[in-house]
Parts: sequence; structure tokens; C-alpha cells
Amino acid sequence: MSDSLSGSCGAGGCGPRGPLTPEQEQILFGHGTEYPGSSPLNHEKREGAYHCAACGSLLFRSATKYESGSGWPSFWAAEPNAVATHKDTSHGMVRTEAHCAQCEGHLGHVFPDGPPPTGQRYCMNGLALDFRPDPQRATSAGGATAMDHTSGWAS
Repeated sequence: MSDSLSGSCGAGGCGPRGPLTPEQEQILFGHGTEYPGSSPLNHEKREGAYHCAACGSLLFRSATKYESGSGWPSFWAAEPNAVATHKDTSHGMVRTEAHCAQCEGHLGHVFPDGPPPTGQRYCMNGLALDFRPDPQRATSAGGATAMDHTSGWAS
């Protein structure tokens, strides 16, 4: 994890995916949060990679995804230098907010209650992620991809 934010992308996105939905813009650049349990990525089981929905940067690999019971897609590790963090004191709490290190899009929060080997729980908004299945290992036993998301967020 990095403690600094960098990047130059903004609302509307900057990567290869094309325009963001209004819900994605609210989460990524309005610091919104989708409702727990609303993301199809909670049930994604295929091998692949999770990229920033705004800029396309690689953030997580499926090998680090686990079921945390939180209602949001969770990972125990991010790709090196992919996720930047800072202290978040909103809503009367102190948390660690996670952003894409490339475009500064809000991804979710990081908590120190994850599994070994890191002890970290990257609790991410599914609408902030773009899942790309590994074409070499893609199977039908997965779930929806990030492109299948529908409105399911809370501000």
C-alpha cells in the first residue's frame, strides 16, 4: 500500500473501458459506497484480474480474493503500487480509504482484520472494479463480470 495519491484521470474515466455509468462515477469520484451484497463480483469465482473501472489499471488478482462476509468483494493483497491509501475520518469513524494509485478513483477501504499472510482486508466497491477473466482458464463456473453490473450503490 502507498500513502500517496497520484494520477490524472477524473470523472468520466480515462481508460480503455469507455464511459463510466453514473453509479460508477458516484463511487469512484464522489466517494460513494454501493449497498452490501449488491455486487455480482461477490460471487465471481473465475480466475482473472480486477482492474480499475475508471483507468484500467491492474489492482488485484483472483488468487487474493476471499469471502470476508462483509458484503463487498474482498482481497487480502493488492498488486504492488496499485492501491494508494489515506486516513478517512468521515461518518464519525477512522478508516483507511483505498484509491487507485493511477487515477485516484475511490475503491473502498482497507481494514487490518484480513487473513494471512497480510492480515489485510481490501473491502472494495464492485462498481469500481472491472473483472477480466483469464482467457487461458476461463470456465463457466463463475459469475457475472463487472460489465454486468447494474445500479446498486449508496452514497
